[in-house]
Amino acid sequence: MFDNEQHLTIQGPVGKLELVLHRGEEQGPLVNADYCAVVCHPHPLHGGTMDNKVVTTLVKAYRELGVPTVRFNFRGVGKSEGHHDDARGEVEDLLAVAEWAREQFPDSRMLLAGFSFGSSVASNGSYLIPNVVHLTLVAPPVGRYRFSQKDSFPCPACVVMGDRDELVDAEQVYHWAERINPAIKLLRMPEATHFFHRLLVPMRRQLVEILRAELL
Repeated sequence: MFDNEQHLTIQGPVGKLELVLHRGEEQGPLVNADYCAVVCHPHPLHGGTMDNKVVTTLVKAYRELGVPTVRFNFRGVGKSEGHHDDARGEVEDLLAVAEWAREQFPDSRMLLAGFSFGSSVASNGSYLIPNVVHLTLVAPPVGRYRFSQKDSFPCPACVVMGDRDELVDAEQVYHWAERINPAIKLLRMPEATHFFHRLLVPMRRQLVEILRAELL
C-alpha cells in the first residue's frame, strides 16, 4: 500500500500475528526524535482490518512526520491466528506487537493510536506498555468499552471525533473527554461521520499539526 513497508508475521499470544512496518519519511520533522507508533484497527467482527482507511490515514500522518509505524491485524483477522476476544485478548496482541517494535527500535518512545474499537485497545494498552508518551484515539466508543482508568491516562492524549458520527455518541465522547486529566487535545470535526468519508485528508493534515506541536 505504501512504499518502504514490510509485511511480516510475528509470534503472538495465541499464534501468529500479521503486521506491516513502515519506516517513515526520511525528511519528516520527527525523523530523529526516536519515536515508534503502533496503530490498532476497528472491530474485527464488523470488517475491521489493518487496511481500514482511517487506520492507513493514521499511518500516513505518522509517516509524514518521519515516525516508524506498525499496523497489525488482531487475532482472527487476515493471517493472524486465534479468535476475537472482545478487546481483552486484543490488548495482549497489542502488547506483543509493541514489544516486537521495541526490539526493532530499542531507543524509541512509543506512540499508540486506534480507531473505534481499536482506540479502546490502544487506551488500555497504554497503561501496560513501557515508555508510551502519546495516545491518539479516533472515534472512541466510550459507552461500550472501558477507556481511561480513574479518568486519567499515563501520557498526553488526542481525541479525533466527528459531530455526525452515526455509530458513536459524539456528545458522550466530549463529556468524557472533559473529565480526563491531563487535559485531552480534542480535534472536533463538525461534518465528519464515523468513517470520515471525504474528510480523511483534512483530518490527517490537522492531526499532523497537533502531533508536530505535541511531540517536537
